[in-house]
Amino acid sequence: MYNKGDTAAPVVPEALEQQGGGIRLQVGKVQDRMLQSSLIYENVCAVSPQDFGEGNSHVLIRNQEGGEFVVAARGIPGFAPGYIALNEKQRQWARIAQLDTFMGMPYDPFRAGKNVYLGAVEVSVSFASPSKKTEYVYSDDELIPVFLGTFRDQILQPGQFILMDHRGTPLLVTINGVTLTNLGQQEGSEIRNDPGARGILVQQTEVLMTADGRDQRVALKLKSSATGSTRKPIITASFNFSQMGIGGLDDEFAILFRRAFASRVFPPKVAERLRIQHVKGMLLYGPPGTGKTLIARQIGKVLNAKEPKVINGPEVLNKYVGQSEENIRKIFADAEKEYKERGDESDLHVIIFDELDAVCKQRGSGVGGGTGVGDSIVNQLLTKLDGVDQLNNILLIGMTNRKDMIDDALLRPGRLELQLEISLPDEFGRVQILNIHTSKMKENGVLGDDVNIEEIAKLTKNFSGAEIAGLVRSATSFALNRHIEANDKGVIAKNVENMKVGHDDFVGALAEIIPAFGVAEDSLDLLLPMGIIKFNPPQFDKIFREGLEYCNTVRQSDTLRHLSVLFHGPLESGKTALTAYLAKQSDFPFIKVLSPMDLVPYRDDFAKKDYIHKVFADAYKSPISLLIIDDFESIIEYSPIGPRFSNVILPALITLIRTPPPKGRRLLTFVTTSHMGRLKRLQVDTYFPRQVKVGPVRTLEELAEVLVQSKTYTEQVVRYMCEEIRSQVGPDRSGQFVVGLGIKTVLTFLEEAKVMQNNGQDGVEAFVQKVAEAIVTARVELENETSGQRQSFD
Repeated sequence: MYNKGDTAAPVVPEALEQQGGGIRLQVGKVQDRMLQSSLIYENVCAVSPQDFGEGNSHVLIRNQEGGEFVVAARGIPGFAPGYIALNEKQRQWARIAQLDTFMGMPYDPFRAGKNVYLGAVEVSVSFASPSKKTEYVYSDDELIPVFLGTFRDQILQPGQFILMDHRGTPLLVTINGVTLTNLGQQEGSEIRNDPGARGILVQQTEVLMTADGRDQRVALKLKSSATGSTRKPIITASFNFSQMGIGGLDDEFAILFRRAFASRVFPPKVAERLRIQHVKGMLLYGPPGTGKTLIARQIGKVLNAKEPKVINGPEVLNKYVGQSEENIRKIFADAEKEYKERGDESDLHVIIFDELDAVCKQRGSGVGGGTGVGDSIVNQLLTKLDGVDQLNNILLIGMTNRKDMIDDALLRPGRLELQLEISLPDEFGRVQILNIHTSKMKENGVLGDDVNIEEIAKLTKNFSGAEIAGLVRSATSFALNRHIEANDKGVIAKNVENMKVGHDDFVGALAEIIPAFGVAEDSLDLLLPMGIIKFNPPQFDKIFREGLEYCNTVRQSDTLRHLSVLFHGPLESGKTALTAYLAKQSDFPFIKVLSPMDLVPYRDDFAKKDYIHKVFADAYKSPISLLIIDDFESIIEYSPIGPRFSNVILPALITLIRTPPPKGRRLLTFVTTSHMGRLKRLQVDTYFPRQVKVGPVRTLEELAEVLVQSKTYTEQVVRYMCEEIRSQVGPDRSGQFVVGLGIKTVLTFLEEAKVMQNNGQDGVEAFVQKVAEAIVTARVELENETSGQRQSFD
């Protein structure tokens, strides 16, 4: 045709430039059959020299829908003006009927932009007619030179259909994507598949050729060259994760592509020399809502592979004998057939298996109603993945929330060997996800200027991707609600054009959407009903300082990613409240409280053990977690009569506390006990080298401080109450006055006194009486305990 700077390059006539729309054209026909056939297989349209001049040129045609298409043209003497000879495939591409009228004008690519050449072009080839189909195995080494030689200097664009003759057989070439360049400059870096991208085919253009297998009637057999320069890439270059709705998984995708697709980038002969066996299976596991199914669904969009098959685990099961196994075989049937025909040249077959744990549980577990169907399904799947006639053109992607339930044999090398945890997104990932879900709002000017995505990301610790999407929907609902008005005509929308989703809407949504793996705020608040009263400032300052040091150590240390701290002290001395207060101050993204009440619904020790294991497993799903194990001796069901305890729960709990979390996870455990002596007898205290002692209210001065800080009575009344308690109880045997009551006990008596006072009774005297009796009882119990220990020692 022509090159840049060629004096023969067409120039748009001044008259046509003034017309703007060009020449009105219709579809014409070349009468000379030999010339007609030659033009068709050269992808050239005949035009009148009066319209577009003699020789070769390009014509831009605009159909009735406004679409623009560039075709190669040649002025043929005698061809009627106002007509252009478009062949059937060119009309199909440009969506022009035989009798349509449309506009056409000369096209100069050098006036259209800087990058006018094709750096690379991605094409697919098939037979043009089923009757002309042959069993000949083509090579891209054979077809690409013909393609470059025949259509060199022509302008190509995505979606274009081209007829090519090779060895007397008509072939159909489809342009799937192009890379634009400026010959020598790295301008175009990715395959573009939008129709507006077009460029000149030159000898230096890299052609990526593959067989078009969408229509089996005209599919041909094509093998790639050994050099790899023309091999179809396994991953399309036009994908964009953010446009696909995937965010926060950059590291996971890097691992996925390195392990599963890197070996597939190279041609089969190169892989054969390296003795590469492709990864045939991967398992995506993690908490619900983190994007496992979304990843698997979108992988098919970035692969040059067969349309992925999506199977939901329970759908495989069938009540008829042998039908479940047959369903597994059908899933792999297409891949087996193509692998027998084309071997390593076969396309990749992607199989997405959702809820894999539903049918691939541990063999012998009884899944399938005790009939052994579950075991047979696992055996059948193992045979297809890694059997005698193993396939090398499949990729099985399994997804599950319960990796522990899947049969171990499936997780070995050669099967689902790539096991990728899709965990909760970090702050950077949450920013990506929020940007994805608010992108349309930004484009349409609906997102308020006061919305700070980075700030929201900081406030959404331990939110999964699904929960962030729910957060955006909730914020939108707040904005919509402001523009709803109810009147006698019903509920109508008002002032919609001024609607904005603002910062306050997201604040409301944050209060409404609670993450499944977040901070148990309600549980912590229940453990702090009366707040924290520092009746002994030196003691409390020491406890708070040590507790926060432990939190900072787990958060920042490179080696100490796992700590366990034991809080011990008398009954109702405030141990639980202190651990809850420290947990709230820690600012950890995941905080969970495990108390004896949580185990009440479970009937046997094994069910309780499983629940405790689940609590720790949930903690491991967050990058940094804090567990509060409250009332340790009650959880292990310790009884002083015997003594006895649960031989199932205690070893399991100790093991879980002592075992470091998985790589990349950090765990701090706070354990409380009111009976340190019992833990010593069980030698459990040795597992807690870090211990914090929480003392009771010991002196009348400390008792007075509790009463003053509660702000229930005046200081004068408080002094009277303390003197009354002193006079009623008196000193102990050592001559000292020791209160010895837990802070919770004192605050409970105080709350009862307040209620009595509100009901017109004497709350002051009632408080004094109850505290005095409790002190006496505590002294008697202490003496009895001391006497018992002395007798035991004797």
